[in-house]
Amino acid sequence: MNAPMDILRDGNQFIANLRHRRRAHVFILSGPSGVGKDAIIERLRESEVDTHFAITATTRPPRDNEIEGRHYYFWSETDFHQRIAAGLMLEHATVYQHHYGVPRDPVEAALNRGQDVVIKIDVQGAAAVRKVVPGAVSIFLAPESMESLYSRLSARKSDDPVRIQQRFAEAAVELRRANEFDYVVFNETNGILRALDDVRAIFTSVRSATMQPEIRI
Repeated sequence: MNAPMDILRDGNQFIANLRHRRRAHVFILSGPSGVGKDAIIERLRESEVDTHFAITATTRPPRDNEIEGRHYYFWSETDFHQRIAAGLMLEHATVYQHHYGVPRDPVEAALNRGQDVVIKIDVQGAAAVRKVVPGAVSIFLAPESMESLYSRLSARKSDDPVRIQQRFAEAAVELRRANEFDYVVFNETNGILRALDDVRAIFTSVRSATMQPEIRI
């Protein structure tokens, strides 16, 4: 027996309307230096093929494994300040004597295309983005312990001992701001796959919500 055509038609129209209500989202991934944000982002890129990953600009020199246009945009002080003056930055801040910021135009273009946007950013920058994009969903990546975080920071060959101590002290301050975020995910030693699953679960939950606010910046 064939299904009634009127029920098929009305039901399919309702399902199409549900799909049409889907909005683009801005996801913020933040946490203290050394907690593993870059590693999580690299894994997300493999599965989130339809998502736009915002690239932060910075005036600090690149590390050995960092690629221009993928990990960061490496700008001069002059270029950075010119873009700030022109209103081309979504947010910007000074961290460890260097400037960091998220260019506005690529984020706006992605949202206009209907793409979700993931912004990997420090805790200070995350607060600034939440003010500009009130509907953004923020995720704080936390270490399993301060000992494990210090080990990760110490393993970086690009930082001298003084800089490591500075980053570790700042991380202790940033951890106290975790309650400002919508979600907290723990990135435990040898547990990146679990952390990755937790982040993906948050994405799925937000995308499946019946109320889909429109994001504007």
